[in-house]
Amino acid sequence: MKTDAAEESDRRAEVLKLHLVDKLSIRAIAKKLKMSRNTVRAAVGRPVKKRAPALPKTSALDRYEPLIRKMLEETPELRGPVVLERLRAEGYRGGISVLRDRIRRLRPKPKEPFLTLDFRPGEAVQVDWADFGFALPGCPRRVSAFVMALCHSRYLYLEFALSQAMGSFLRRMENGVRFFDGTTHVDIFDNMRTVVTAHSSTGTVFNATFLDYARARGFAVRACNVARGNEKGRVERPIGFVRERFWPGRRFTDLMDLNVQAARWRDEFANQRVHELTGKVPALVFEHEEKKLLRPLANVPFETDELEGTTVTKSFRVRFDRNFYSVPPGLVSQSVVVRANDDVVRVFLGPKEIARHARCWDVHRDIEDPSHRQAALEMKPGAQPNVLPSGLASLGEIGCRYFKVATAGTKSVQRESIRIVFLVELFGASATASAMDEVMRTGHVGAEYVEYVLRHKKGLLPSAPPLRLGRPELDELSFKEPDLSIYDALFRPSKTLDPGAAPGDDK
Repeated sequence: MKTDAAEESDRRAEVLKLHLVDKLSIRAIAKKLKMSRNTVRAAVGRPVKKRAPALPKTSALDRYEPLIRKMLEETPELRGPVVLERLRAEGYRGGISVLRDRIRRLRPKPKEPFLTLDFRPGEAVQVDWADFGFALPGCPRRVSAFVMALCHSRYLYLEFALSQAMGSFLRRMENGVRFFDGTTHVDIFDNMRTVVTAHSSTGTVFNATFLDYARARGFAVRACNVARGNEKGRVERPIGFVRERFWPGRRFTDLMDLNVQAARWRDEFANQRVHELTGKVPALVFEHEEKKLLRPLANVPFETDELEGTTVTKSFRVRFDRNFYSVPPGLVSQSVVVRANDDVVRVFLGPKEIARHARCWDVHRDIEDPSHRQAALEMKPGAQPNVLPSGLASLGEIGCRYFKVATAGTKSVQRESIRIVFLVELFGASATASAMDEVMRTGHVGAEYVEYVLRHKKGLLPSAPPLRLGRPELDELSFKEPDLSIYDALFRPSKTLDPGAAPGDDK
């Protein structure tokens, strides 16, 4: 099989033959061998022709373009025939089709007018998030500013958070409406995912959870159109004001310190200054005009915790918000619900709370309750040699000595525990402990030896195992054998009847 170099050499030889022997032209050789002409030229040693760069197309209208542009700037509504008539006087001899194309390209686009929106007191509030990056020392989470601005008075609520998730958003909303001590008729939002699910040709699809919250608090929801920042200027300007006047040069140790400083700046400066557009103080306008027109807060509780269903891992952990939290080790593989707010993470199995941790705002951290680790150690076979495995506490001191020896050996302690529990259920704890002691006196340990002693040496027969309900508080109940002699005192023997007496005659 020929290599690429060999094939290339054969093609070049064929080109030379056709050129030197057969006297074919460059064009004919290229057509015959299906090669480009430059490739043929290179093979026969002729210079390769380079294609000249294409010259820009010219038009008869080019010299008239400045005049067309000037006419359109002075009178944008000029139509093609009018422009053609005026260009004829200047010497233009072309047609109207090319002129219309040029007019379409040069006509200045009309600028969209924006109306100044006017809001009545208590009518609306605008809400938005603003990203401030990784601003907390040592915290790998982005800081976000939550801003609510009343559209009439420009009264401002500001709070920083480490999450824009639904639970965090609803808690910020709760703090905001309680700061205003009421709600407006409508809340206007940007297209944040916690409010707007999608935009369609028929309308806006809102997040169902947030609609439930709005219904509980008694306000309507309106979303801005996509890419229409002018529709939320009442909150965009305060965000810019926070960036320019509060944020630069600010130093803080943690989120709480940041929010303390932000609240002080909001209440002592931002809401007390003379607003640059209205010329009024937002706090005074809010107090005397707008506050009394807000809707009172409905006394309806609403769940703002973050809820997430998950499964306990083999390392008795649940994953939540990029961290791991421990739970009791007996719940491995169980389905649980994680409930969290800004401060606490709680884990529930059904209605019962099984674990509680302080919320960690770091990432990829493992938060463990020491009691959970201790419980896991106690469940490990052999982890505590002086403590019997679960279910064998009735074996007492003999059982402890037996499993201490068994743990030091090579046998599976877990399997040994299961088999001994089985023997205890069949033959009773006392007989099993006696058999274990007898086996150890011979220098052995092993469930098979204990079973041999019970079945063959002592000749015991297994009894029915006790009923197990699967609940320790019921399975571990123990009762003494009742004393039936107390019923003898209640027994009264019947009188002896005279054989000759009539029935019913006991006199």
